[in-house]
Amino acid sequence: MRDNKGNSSGILKEILSWITYIAGVLIVTWLIITFLGQRTVVIGESMQPTLSNGDNLIVDKISYRFRDPERFDIIVFPQEEKGKHYIKRIIGMPGETVQIIGEDIYINGEILEENYGAEPIENAYMAEDPITLGEDEYFVLGDNRNHSADSRQPDVGPIRRSEITGRAWVRIFPFNEFGVLKHK
Repeated sequence: MRDNKGNSSGILKEILSWITYIAGVLIVTWLIITFLGQRTVVIGESMQPTLSNGDNLIVDKISYRFRDPERFDIIVFPQEEKGKHYIKRIIGMPGETVQIIGEDIYINGEILEENYGAEPIENAYMAEDPITLGEDEYFVLGDNRNHSADSRQPDVGPIRRSEITGRAWVRIFPFNEFGVLKHK
């Protein structure tokens, strides 16, 4: 015959086991989100056709600790409004001079060969004059150049390396476009 005390201690052990398991999962999730990756949502159309409004992304927050960002990487960095982020493509690298003349982007006086722009650039804004980047600065543009707040505008300007949250890595939603993002 079983007594109720043995039965209730078995249930208590099972409940504690589940609580421990759930706490472990929450801690691991927190560690991943804090140190390795972050989910972010694309707001707006500045990165079309590469990324669309409402796309959910995982941002790789760790790889730039081991290597430098590269030209054409899609990066995420914070806006002045807390909790919101810009998502843009690196065009100019540290120490380079960037200028936009007409529809063309010049890096150190040479036309940049790229095909990410959704349409020809209509306004160079402050990049109409040469912009020489500092040793830790990047010049970024949205792929939808005429509908993007980016390094051409003084309120965004060049991005310091320390401001970069990470590299856009995987699109997780919409499900029909799930996959690793191509940067080059």
